[in-house]
Amino acid sequence: MFRPLELFIGLRYTRAKRRNQFISFISAVSVVCIAISVTALITVMSVMNGFDDELRSRILGAISHATVSGLPGESVQDWRSAVKVAEANPHVKGAAPYVETEAFLQARRPSGALVRGVEPGEEPKVSDIGRHMVEGKLSDLTPDSWNIVLGKELALQLGVGVGDRVTMAVPEFRATPMGSVPRLRAFHVSGIFEMGMQEFDSGLALVNMGDAEKLNGLDGPTGIRLKLDDLFNARPVARELAGALGQVYRVETWMDSHANFFSAISMEKKVMFIILSLIILVAVINLISMLMMLVTDKQADIAILRTLGSTPRSIMGMFMVQGVLVGLVGTAFGVGLGSLLSWRLPGIVRWIEHVTGVTFLSPDVYYISELPSKLQAGDVGWVALVTFLFSLLATVYPAWRASRTQPAQALRYE
Repeated sequence: MFRPLELFIGLRYTRAKRRNQFISFISAVSVVCIAISVTALITVMSVMNGFDDELRSRILGAISHATVSGLPGESVQDWRSAVKVAEANPHVKGAAPYVETEAFLQARRPSGALVRGVEPGEEPKVSDIGRHMVEGKLSDLTPDSWNIVLGKELALQLGVGVGDRVTMAVPEFRATPMGSVPRLRAFHVSGIFEMGMQEFDSGLALVNMGDAEKLNGLDGPTGIRLKLDDLFNARPVARELAGALGQVYRVETWMDSHANFFSAISMEKKVMFIILSLIILVAVINLISMLMMLVTDKQADIAILRTLGSTPRSIMGMFMVQGVLVGLVGTAFGVGLGSLLSWRLPGIVRWIEHVTGVTFLSPDVYYISELPSKLQAGDVGWVALVTFLFSLLATVYPAWRASRTQPAQALRYE
């Protein structure tokens, strides 16, 4: 079978001989180092993807993908028509009205909280809080029941449980003979939820929307929460809804309210990719050392090939073949091991915790108690490409040195 001369000789140089077994050993070490580096990079990227996805799902389980609101502190005009317009958009999977206000809660101990008035029958369309109830259920938030559902941490701060009473004060003042005083109302704790996020578990309380409207002196909801078919398509959908609803309404997305948080996660992922890429660069240095030793060892062979008519470019190709082959083999092993490790990492961590009795992410300290991992083909592709480019660049200088060999000088002492 016909093969180019450069490929034929380059592949022969990869086979171990008695006189160059050490070079073959260095070549094997280079393969192992590249494989370990690629494995580490893919695994770390997968873990960061897992944390990003877990945080995103937990945050978006309590907030909406997009919201439609009116003027600050006022109810939405003709909100039922706005809901119909929103639901008519093919990208909107659910819409639910809400009333949101800051309030002061008093029980055994005081605490501030964000109080959200919801319709229990409509809330599952836009949030996952109903699936995270520790005690009670959202359906207990009936009109005029004056029931309240608290986050788990908020209930601990207040020192209350299901069946206790909480006094709520809202920044809506009413005139009395004693002057202006805030509106006060006693609520009955009917449920407790746990989202696994400090922001919501310690600072969010849910009541019936009608009760929230009465307490705040409103004649309707302060906004409409929307759930979309694709959360990353939130901004284009928001622009469509803003045009359909008119200037009376304001449309915001989760990207606007949590942009800094997710931008920080994205930046950390990019920085980690760059830092761990340097590990691959260090591993590739072994490849340079191996090729330089091979060039020195093959001086006589290079000289003979030059006298037989091989060009400097052909000599470069022969040594680049071996370097690229080492890089490809190391990358292939690294991609395989990294993908397998990322896929099975949560189970491996649970097994290690079971055997050693050590909990890596304690639920008492961390809100994500399991090590998540999400393997993405794009990350694997980028890692493989960067590793291949590093391996290719590592072969250039040794191959160039080989091509500069002078036949007469190399054969003088042979």
